[in-house]
Amino acid sequence: MNRKPMIIAGLLLAIAVTSLAMAQRWRRDRDWQSVGRGDVPDWETNADFPNDMFTFVRIKYQSAGWGRGGGWDTDYRDSDLNFSLRLHQLTSLNVNPEPIVLELTDPKLFDYPWIYIIEPGRLMFTQPEVVALRRYLDNGGFLMIDDFWGDEEWQNLYYQMKRVFPDREPEDVPLSHEIFQCVYPLKIKPQVPSIGAWGGRGGRTWERGPDTQTPNYRSITDDAGRIMVFICHNTDLGDGWEREAESPDYFEEMSVKYAYPLGINIVTYAMTH
Repeated sequence: MNRKPMIIAGLLLAIAVTSLAMAQRWRRDRDWQSVGRGDVPDWETNADFPNDMFTFVRIKYQSAGWGRGGGWDTDYRDSDLNFSLRLHQLTSLNVNPEPIVLELTDPKLFDYPWIYIIEPGRLMFTQPEVVALRRYLDNGGFLMIDDFWGDEEWQNLYYQMKRVFPDREPEDVPLSHEIFQCVYPLKIKPQVPSIGAWGGRGGRTWERGPDTQTPNYRSITDDAGRIMVFICHNTDLGDGWEREAESPDYFEEMSVKYAYPLGINIVTYAMTH
């Protein structure tokens, strides 16, 4: 069965009740970023299992003063809220409607099996963060890294992750791996650009120079082969979540086909391994 029309139909139906309200959000100020939900609808969780639900956990980190790009709060909070909503609508997971922000040294980190770091091109871990992240991942946690571009930003992330795992190397993840296939089978390794860099249907999908034209998906695995760290380089899934209501074309081409399906696959893998 061809799953792609089902993906598109399901996501288009899911967005129908919220697209107008969410589009209106872009025409007002963003003072609500640190609190509140904007226009994203709320929902009730399963009261019988208050501690058994997926929560979007964004990691707050320090950035160096050099280079381009954003920081830990890029796409915040729209990306986190929208992805949580779609995960609630499109899967059977018990999803927390309220995403949270944690530092790696927060003891509550170990209460959550999935964490998210965005724009790590200038990320700088402190030594206590290095220790905490390694302990978290060795104890079964999962880290998704997203939205950074080019060789220079890759080298910075590589250096920081080698501090966490000096004995492990990031490796390319083949398209045949279950993380690309487990819920929504993907036929390509997608490249999702920011909405500002997008070239339209059939157009440009990279954000900067020649070293950003190929999407790279790499992982760091444990001794049993479980992916502990999934690295999305030269792509921006978070913008596909954040900007879903701004352009119908961008929504259909980037959010529906790639950003949400791959995001759901990643979370599903993390929650089942």
